[in-house]
Amino acid sequence: MSRLRTLGIVGTVLLSSFLTALDNTVVNVALPQISRELDLDEADLKWVAAVYPLALASFLLAGGQLSDSKGRRWTLLTGIAAFTASSLCCGLSETGSLLVACRGAQGIGAALILPASLAILSHDIPPRARTAGFGATMAILASALALGPVISGMVTQYSGWEWLFFMNVPLGLISFLACAVAVPRFSVKGPDSRSPFAVSTHLLALASASCAAVVYCLIEGPTYGFTRPPIIIAGCFAMIGLTVIFFNAGGSRNKSLTVLFCQRTFIGGVITQLLWGLGVSGVYFYTSQFLQNGLRLSPSAAGLAFTPVASALLLTAPFVAALARRFGDHRVTAAGLVLVSVGLLLIALGSVHGALTHLLPGLSAIGVGSALALPMTTRALESAPHHLSGLAAGLFSATRELSGVFGIALVGAVVTFVQAASLAADVSRGDAFLAGYQMGLCIAAVLVGAAAPVAVWALRDRPVRGRDEHPSGAPTGERN
Repeated sequence: MSRLRTLGIVGTVLLSSFLTALDNTVVNVALPQISRELDLDEADLKWVAAVYPLALASFLLAGGQLSDSKGRRWTLLTGIAAFTASSLCCGLSETGSLLVACRGAQGIGAALILPASLAILSHDIPPRARTAGFGATMAILASALALGPVISGMVTQYSGWEWLFFMNVPLGLISFLACAVAVPRFSVKGPDSRSPFAVSTHLLALASASCAAVVYCLIEGPTYGFTRPPIIIAGCFAMIGLTVIFFNAGGSRNKSLTVLFCQRTFIGGVITQLLWGLGVSGVYFYTSQFLQNGLRLSPSAAGLAFTPVASALLLTAPFVAALARRFGDHRVTAAGLVLVSVGLLLIALGSVHGALTHLLPGLSAIGVGSALALPMTTRALESAPHHLSGLAAGLFSATRELSGVFGIALVGAVVTFVQAASLAADVSRGDAFLAGYQMGLCIAAVLVGAAAPVAVWALRDRPVRGRDEHPSGAPTGERN
């Protein structure tokens, strides 16, 4: 394969992946404006922020399986087309319900893009370029998450929140054309639905519905009460569904899941990603509101306040590979997770002073720490067997997105509970929100810190790669 063709494939993957990751955080700073213009309450705002990662997480495993069965190129083109069309509809939405529905459609399109993109990097470019491709993709995903608030603030203040979605349209068209030209038409298909390595469609559907039920309880419960019949019914359904999934995931129709979860590096990566997302995602959501409603910053100023996260991440990412070779993946990743945890605590302390400058050290620490944690993602994806690369990418990405949904809902539940308790004690509304926000930050710091020992356990032994080995460490064509 020519170098130009390789660069074209990598460029296509980077652009499409950037768009899907950007939409995870790009609405956060715009939420106050969206709330005013569409007359939304706090629960509605949570749905606007959470429905995209929820739909993305719910359909990622299906996207990974489509990538293995229908082909990587077909799946990527379909996902880009769906994402671009739904972005246009989001910008044209005039009600909260329509915006939430279109955001969900965006998430479904993104669910096809991400696993297909990662599978293309694994199998459609030369082996010598894969490590660099994975590193660039993980860096661009992390950078998109960090840059989302910055872009959101500037666009919201000067163009309006609708343009956060309209700007996806030309970029999506460029990505679609680049994919059609650069990505090879041939694509080795994975196992079909009758293979022992195909995941049960019914199990995937049940998992999606159960996760949606949990999120519904966490978002609606703190606002309207956990004793309402719809919330009780949703909670019971979630418990039953998750129980069924637990006892059937290792069955004869789902051997692929058993194969993946026998990989220590993969399961460790999934757990680490889950804890990181639970801690960080909710903080993004509420920090944006704290900056605008608490510190009275404009949308552009609130977006720029996240610049330390993006700049620290971008400046640190190029050195992560060298640090991993020098100190080991496990030490570097664990140090990064601890640094993110410390950063969250620093923000909690800085928020007491009511000035943006006191938040900057914590935001910078989160950026540096997130960059240092990148080896966990790379190693987890490399550990998957060749024939399950699409499913593994989908499962790992689903964990990342679902942790973001639960992070918003979980930290939101903490903030709402503490805020309500403070208001009952005759504390002012502003101080009550601050108390809830600080408690949410402390809970988030504990969750991220707990991921550090998991990363050490998962990555402490680095596999030795031979010249003819697959990136997972197993000879080509063999299963780990």
